[in-house]
Amino acid sequence: MTSLDVLIETPEMTKKKAVFLSSSLVSELLTGMRLRGVQYRRIQTGPTFGMGFEDKPGHAYFHFVAVGTAYICTDDGELHKLSAGSAAFMPHGRRHQLLSDAGIAFQDIEKFDAAPLGEAVSGVDTCPSTASVPSAVIFYGCMEFDLGGMQGVGKLMPTVMVADTQAQGYPGLLPVLDSMKREICAGRIGFAGILARLAEVAAAMIVRGWIECGCENASGLLAALRDPRLALAILALHRQPGREWTVAQLAAESHVSRSVFARRFQTTIGMPPLRYATELRMRLARQLLTHERVSIDVVARRLGYTSQAAFSRAFKRVIGRPPGGAREVP
Repeated sequence: MTSLDVLIETPEMTKKKAVFLSSSLVSELLTGMRLRGVQYRRIQTGPTFGMGFEDKPGHAYFHFVAVGTAYICTDDGELHKLSAGSAAFMPHGRRHQLLSDAGIAFQDIEKFDAAPLGEAVSGVDTCPSTASVPSAVIFYGCMEFDLGGMQGVGKLMPTVMVADTQAQGYPGLLPVLDSMKREICAGRIGFAGILARLAEVAAAMIVRGWIECGCENASGLLAALRDPRLALAILALHRQPGREWTVAQLAAESHVSRSVFARRFQTTIGMPPLRYATELRMRLARQLLTHERVSIDVVARRLGYTSQAAFSRAFKRVIGRPPGGAREVP
């Protein structure tokens, strides 16, 4: 490694500039992302309806409108229109309402009578008996949402991410939403389970589309992914989280000097490279312990720790509780 303080452009580096939003980095995000359906509901309504959804930390909301129109109203009063065939993903699980129109009175979704339709899926029918067909048919999901090692990306996501049939950034999503509409309207055997799986796929594709469309110029980690000098090092970290990286090795991955890399990383990410590496390991550890039920000693070895005690100290310092306590949190 030379002591040059500037990036020397080479044909190979010019070719690699596209890496920051290439399939490799997007796949890295989506591979670590976990969407686990907790509750799904198929909702049929009359011309006027209002449903409230409470804050759900660690969860995300997903709404798909198969028939009719609905509005998502967030706590700040912002309205997002969902037309037939549109879907919305709310990665922070923030409180909101689903309304037939602005200003409509609403009732908490948990207070509506629901009939089981399948595993984790139930039906809510508020359509008045005088109406021959529902005015709106909506599929709603509440999911556990975990980005694993890319948890920093989640903090930068908007409150509501809407994808509709006219959205240019979601070409692969449209067939999935069409399939959801057919399943909802046809009501074939097993449709509820298929809807739940399609909802998870649709949510992941909305996240991917948001990243591919530039992430609304978000800063921090996403800004780093758009910087080819940092993206290569971040990709290396995520692919080999258990390696005992040095700043010099990460700088070599970025094809820049150690000093330039450390300064750029600190400025863009907001923390030193090795602190990021440690926090990455601990986020992955929490996912392994909580959701995949891997034993503490195996997680420690997988992430490069020679002793369980050293791993436990690092985990508690970053996460705020010992590894054993992570299993107690769903």
